[in-house]
Amino acid sequence: MAIGRIRIGNPAKSVLMVGLRGVGKTVLLDRMRQDAEASGVYTLKLEAPEDRSLPALLAPQLRLILLKLSAVESAKAYATRGLRALAGFAKALKVKFNDIEVGLDLEPELGLADNGDLEGDLAVLLEQVGLAAQSAKTVVVTFIDELQFVKEAELAALITALHRCAQAKLPVTVIGAGLPQLLARAGQAKSYSERLFDYPMVGPLSLADASQAITRPAEELNVVFEPEAIDEIYKDTDGYPYFLQMWSKYAWDVATISPNSRTDVQRARLLTEADLDESFFKTRFERCTPSERRYLRAMASLGSGPHRSGDIAAALGRSINTLGMVRSSLINKGMVWSPSHGDTAFTVPLFDQFMLRAMLGDGWRQV
Repeated sequence: MAIGRIRIGNPAKSVLMVGLRGVGKTVLLDRMRQDAEASGVYTLKLEAPEDRSLPALLAPQLRLILLKLSAVESAKAYATRGLRALAGFAKALKVKFNDIEVGLDLEPELGLADNGDLEGDLAVLLEQVGLAAQSAKTVVVTFIDELQFVKEAELAALITALHRCAQAKLPVTVIGAGLPQLLARAGQAKSYSERLFDYPMVGPLSLADASQAITRPAEELNVVFEPEAIDEIYKDTDGYPYFLQMWSKYAWDVATISPNSRTDVQRARLLTEADLDESFFKTRFERCTPSERRYLRAMASLGSGPHRSGDIAAALGRSINTLGMVRSSLINKGMVWSPSHGDTAFTVPLFDQFMLRAMLGDGWRQV
């Protein structure tokens, strides 16, 4: 709906989906992008890792979009100027962001997006992209996953650029996804961000929706899950889509006949947990320092959470003041978030259960 409004020149907010790991944000983002492209919209697909700058991610993708727009006769002049703006942008910011790598098709235009100030230059660059898209009677939509990893100054520059495009009624927008801390990060980056974005929350499925997610794919292959089996899967997964998928897969694998029963789900539990521990939980845990691991262990010992900072400190035998940097680092790594002031929760559902298994397992006693 937002893309449709922007396409006809009406104002609409950009969209930032927020939710924990495993709720399907990435799948939704990909489906939205596919639907947008099918309607003739120009899209950029980005994933923001912790070690890349936003300009480095945007520059090559914007080049491709501008080249496509330059093939549209009505947009050619604006797209060509956009490519000159991109050349100036990349050259001016190369010193500050040395990870920018983009082919330059044209020479820069002096004074166009080349001041070396990310906030101002990105606004000018996106304005040129918007003018080209407007001339081509289309929309340019940037789809960004893991947006919580974008540094605050770079996020502020993106928000400023979108604000400028919105004021000029240019058809440029962002649809992003990230962990719950994205709301606070956007607000800290620019105080007016709530006027530019809608923040739909993506959470676990209800039992009815979870049941459909399990049974519909199975029915296509003439496989049935008994209601008791679905209840058992839902109880184990709390309704989180990724875990529903994994539990259902292993229940299906161990079952010898259809319908799949509660017993099949129970038999599959150890296989499912072993797979998730190795492929989903452990990879995130191993990115943490020893002090961060101890913090996570203390959280897990208190239950699923959220937990008060004082309770975590008490479990570690430390004062709250000595743990601020550890907590901040875990938030920056996307391991925990703060649902309210003074509270801390895991961003990964069921992570407390993984930690308890890890603490009991061989080789994990020192986590």
